[in-house]
Amino acid sequence: MSRYPEVKWAQRLDKVYITVQLPDAKDVKVNLEPDGIFTFSATAGTGNNTYELKMDLYDKVDKDASKINIGVRSIFVVVVKAEKQWWKKLLRGDGKAPHYLKVDWDKWVDEDDDGPGDLDLGGMDFSNFNNMGGDAMDDDFEDSDDEEQSEKTEDSPKIGNDKAEASSEVKTEAAAST
Repeated sequence: MSRYPEVKWAQRLDKVYITVQLPDAKDVKVNLEPDGIFTFSATAGTGNNTYELKMDLYDKVDKDASKINIGVRSIFVVVVKAEKQWWKKLLRGDGKAPHYLKVDWDKWVDEDDDGPGDLDLGGMDFSNFNNMGGDAMDDDFEDSDDEEQSEKTEDSPKIGNDKAEASSEVKTEAAAST
């Protein structure tokens, strides 16, 4: 008997993002038909369990422009819509969405917020994030701002030490009165 993997989705005006959450998936097969039929099958887990799903997407899609990325923890699919329009939901029909289908709030954008800040993970190179250091950030600031800040810090009174002295005076007075 096959199982259903967790599926997350989000959309833009021109595309739909589908993420199948299935760590260590093997024998992954994804098929997308122009009329919007999305099928998925794979095996995963210690018992090599079979996972399958078939989704009838809300509208037609551009199969040739759509992309897929099979990762270690998930399968990420960028489905390009045949017509640029917002879908009311991911699947056709009037029924309730299946229990394994959830909105991907990390990628979600409201219809009125969709603009030039489009999410496209297809060409990202994550290897550059490891080389980021604090020095790269400092180049954006002028030195004069840093100097003014350090002058203000040197001239300002040390508040933390006054509190420590005041609390020790209160303890001394309390000990003396007992």
